Amino acid sequence: MIRVFRLVSIAEAASFLLLLLVAMPLKYGADMEVGVQLMGPIHGILFIAYVGMVFLVREALRWDMKRTVLALGASVLPVAPFLVERHWTTPAETPASSAA
Repeated sequence: MIRVFRLVSIAEAASFLLLLLVAMPLKYGADMEVGVQLMGPIHGILFIAYVGMVFLVREALRWDMKRTVLALGASVLPVAPFLVERHWTTPAETPASSAA
């Protein structure tokens, strides 16, 4: 499940960047709406999948409420899901294991 979350996280962030940096400029700069018509729904599906996956993996990754809320907030920032995938997808250490 964590591996799927990592893939969804990367795909969601990449789709957000494509929408923001390619499709939107084409729509407003070159009057070509096809990029937004294609990337918009793809990004929407990946966004919903990312949010759902956060709730599915939070227990396995031992995220507290603060980290869960931050991971959900990351879904609305262009590169933040990359950071979530990179730094938060390994289970959190327990205090006893980090002291050893």
